[in-house]
Amino acid sequence: MNRRRTTAADFDGRAFAASLPLAPGVYRMLDAAGNVLYVGKARALRHRVGSYFNAAPKPARIMAMLAQVARIETTVTHSEADALLLENQLIKSLKPRYNVMLRDDKSYPFVLLTHEEWPRLAFHRGPRAIPGRYFGPYPSAASVRETLDLMHKLFRLRSCEDSVFHNRSRPCLQYQIGRCSAPCVGRVEATEYADAVRRAGLFLEGKSQQLDADLAAAMQAASDALEFEQAARLRDLIATIRRLQARHTMDGRSADLDVLGVAMQGGAACVLLLAFRGGRNLGTRAFFPKTNGEDSAGEVLAAFVSQYYAEQPPPAEIVLDGDIPERMLIEQALSEHAGRKVALRVNVRGERAAHLELVRRNAQLALAAELASSGAQQARLQALRELLGMAEVPARIECFDISHTMGEATVASCVVFDAHGPVRTQYRRYNIAGIEPGDDYAAMRQALQRRFRPAAEGAPEAVRPDVLLIDGGAGQVAQARDVLTEAGITGVVLVGVAKGPERKPGAETLLLPDGREVQPGAASPALQLIQQVRDEAHRFAITGHRGRRQKARSSSRLEDVPGIGPRRRAALLKHFGGLQGLKSASVDEIARVEGINRALAQRLWDALHGLAQAAPGEGDQ
Repeated sequence: MNRRRTTAADFDGRAFAASLPLAPGVYRMLDAAGNVLYVGKARALRHRVGSYFNAAPKPARIMAMLAQVARIETTVTHSEADALLLENQLIKSLKPRYNVMLRDDKSYPFVLLTHEEWPRLAFHRGPRAIPGRYFGPYPSAASVRETLDLMHKLFRLRSCEDSVFHNRSRPCLQYQIGRCSAPCVGRVEATEYADAVRRAGLFLEGKSQQLDADLAAAMQAASDALEFEQAARLRDLIATIRRLQARHTMDGRSADLDVLGVAMQGGAACVLLLAFRGGRNLGTRAFFPKTNGEDSAGEVLAAFVSQYYAEQPPPAEIVLDGDIPERMLIEQALSEHAGRKVALRVNVRGERAAHLELVRRNAQLALAAELASSGAQQARLQALRELLGMAEVPARIECFDISHTMGEATVASCVVFDAHGPVRTQYRRYNIAGIEPGDDYAAMRQALQRRFRPAAEGAPEAVRPDVLLIDGGAGQVAQARDVLTEAGITGVVLVGVAKGPERKPGAETLLLPDGREVQPGAASPALQLIQQVRDEAHRFAITGHRGRRQKARSSSRLEDVPGIGPRRRAALLKHFGGLQGLKSASVDEIARVEGINRALAQRLWDALHGLAQAAPGEGDQ
């Protein structure tokens, strides 16, 4: 690695480039403070880095970046393909200011077929740590659920978690409606279930001809063995699958491909992905990469292809709506990374051209909708600035809300919005403890103290909001003002949001920092923004409260019933597969569990359904 430390004014880029080798690699441009400005790849480092410092005219974005460069670091790689992969990894981890970056904080959804004695077919998102086969990624969660719905109808594989599967004593509702063969209670032979698992894998892989032949052979074998009911089921399955294949097959054959289109306007970009797997249309997904001043659609699309498929398995074919820089290099790198041939196609005809036109149109529509939404957001921010008398548009808004049920499981939420909308990675929840149940003032005070403790302790990295919204009236606002004063925090505009008569939206009263109480009205863009932030804080608080309450009730419901000790509790949960199964059982079914008599079963059923307070009875077992 090459390192040069100097200031932006003193850095001699031309001399530095002359010292570099003619080898492939990655370069990182840094400013005087050590912040990474840009990460790039090169076929020959000397030539690529040197091109930044020659006399040729350059875009304003590049000139602005070069004016800040105080140091360049380089890493030599074995090949251009290795340089491309390393570049993508560094862009993702370093987030350079001047690179085009794919902005998506969500993991992509997959269909998971587990590796175990009785495999499970399920939705999966996140690290692929569970042993099994992963099919995808799918463009959206909805497309995964649609696929799973179809798969369970066709192959009747289980979807339940192992904790439920291993503790069932009777078939569940999925069996009753024909979406599971109930292997949990032995309603299907192991060989038959294994055949269904194998056929589901063929279906998800798009191997339609092999699946068709397998089912036809099984149907013939069942017919020869005079198992006519089984043969009829296989016949119906073949007919259903053939209808699906006829509807989804492209160009007369199955296809695994993605179609990509890009639209750009005013420095914003949208890349739209249309995915096909096994000839089935899995739907579209819109991405809005951060362009950082890049105005070339080809560069944006190239960055998207490199970064997206470095993380996700690429299909055999990727259709692009225009040529991209270093297309052959990217194609080679993706092929090496996937361990098979991956083709990037530009000039296509027939049905693929029709799909490409559809993608282009939808990319333009998605970008227009995004820009319209962004424009409305900016207008609301400006209106809020005017309402609060601020010198500048607030860059960070935080809102606090409290949620509980009669003082039980109190949770405080803090949501964050910036100029573009919600910043969900910075949301926080606070489980409130040590207060009088139902004391909203104390709950608000505790949450705010925990939020602003780093700033109160002088932490230099502590982030402070420009506007702090408090869902509540004068009492809650007073608590917030006291906390900010005790912490020595200034410059934060504090606003209370009091609900209107009958909680009618648009009739809220705002408690402003100067002591005024105003009702902007439902037509006010500023109030619309405040409602959006407040409603998000309310949703986030309620979700946390319900989860905490359910967890507490689930763990304590059985413990509160006299006569149900650890051994009986374990026996009940094992027999019914959990608290929900126990709650659904009748008194007679509960009484069949070893160690539970009829009186205790009745008392337990009453306690679970809130019909009577359990009376002291039998001792713990």
